[in-house]
Amino acid sequence: MISKFGEQVSISEAELQDLVFQTVENAGKDLKKVLLLPPDHTRLNSMAGPITAMVYEKLTGEGTAVDILPTLGTHNPMTEAQLRMMFGEAIPLDAFKVHDWRNDVVRKGVIPGEMLSELSGGKVDYTVGVEVNKMLFDGYDLILSIGQVVPHEVVGMANYTKNIVVGAGGSDIINKSHFLGAVSNMETLLGRTGSPVRKLFNHAVDTYLSDLPISYMLTVMEQDYETGEMHMRGFYAGEDAACYNEACKLARAVNITLLDREPKKVVVYLDPHEFQSTWLGNKSVYRTRMAIADEGELVVLAPALKEFGEDPTIDKLIRKFGYRGTPATLKYVDEDEELRSNLGAAAHLIHGSSEGRFSITYCPGDGVTLDEVRSVGFEAAPYEEMVTRYNPETLKDGWNTLPDGEEIFYISNPALGLWAYKEKFK
Repeated sequence: MISKFGEQVSISEAELQDLVFQTVENAGKDLKKVLLLPPDHTRLNSMAGPITAMVYEKLTGEGTAVDILPTLGTHNPMTEAQLRMMFGEAIPLDAFKVHDWRNDVVRKGVIPGEMLSELSGGKVDYTVGVEVNKMLFDGYDLILSIGQVVPHEVVGMANYTKNIVVGAGGSDIINKSHFLGAVSNMETLLGRTGSPVRKLFNHAVDTYLSDLPISYMLTVMEQDYETGEMHMRGFYAGEDAACYNEACKLARAVNITLLDREPKKVVVYLDPHEFQSTWLGNKSVYRTRMAIADEGELVVLAPALKEFGEDPTIDKLIRKFGYRGTPATLKYVDEDEELRSNLGAAAHLIHGSSEGRFSITYCPGDGVTLDEVRSVGFEAAPYEEMVTRYNPETLKDGWNTLPDGEEIFYISNPALGLWAYKEKFK
């Protein structure tokens, strides 16, 4: 394993390039064809974009053919502007391929229902097809998975094998793994290394994809909330779980904020470049739910909100059923064949609900109407009106007291961590 890490470490661009080049050199001297699997622009702060550019420049300079498949999962294909924002200007656009999670995958095996029953404590017992993008089997000498380890609502801690079987995966494993996470209780998974969903992903890769030449580059990032500057606290590269497990230890230390008391009101800002749907924007719900007091309020400032799901089918299902809580969603799954066939959407509906414990007020710009927001189960208020009171330009991350005495807890980017009342996170 190649690594550099520490809670006070800040890896410079030059140091990062040395680590990246060392990793590539260790992968072999005769690489004719390489596939890179970085995340998309919704993980902009991961530094996966610059890392991908470094790898591409080095390998193509040595005569290697390099393809890049952003691991979209269920997200929309990246636009040219998003590709340039994430990866820079130097990589030719034709190097980027598009992952289609419904159509461009092959099934390599089936995980039996007995394992799902064991992982879920008997809550589900369906089989899971292990499906990944067919490009992974196009004869690459190296498949390099790149991304950030950070607390995650479905799997506990993001990346590693998730980037393969979800980011570049197919509908069966995406849908069913998300539902496994939902029925396993998200609040017992968040920030944990060895969740039921993680065990499923690791088993899928170890059992059915072990013949692929997969290697991992993982980062741990932390934002300095005083300056807004991002720091790379850790870089880990390797071929097995060791690099992921070490990254998780650091991410738990620098990406989880434990509070001494529960805020009554949490205000979260969704950066327009990253968050344009509730499918992604509900990180504001997932990452704060263990902090917010009973009968409190989450205010989500969402200036670029334009849709609910990033996939047309999922968007339609969110609009049809809304975020109504676990009992209602499970009832809908029993009654509706289309939702039952899209369990990832059902899981998202569960994850995005406060289960009636606190209110959620989305504040959109002009991309969706207030009535549309209310129709899916949220409260709604105009962004322009709410931003005059809760102004991201003047608020600081953490506790704020407004001029009239109202106390709020502000988060400028929910994707960067997990916030919890320390009595709820054991």
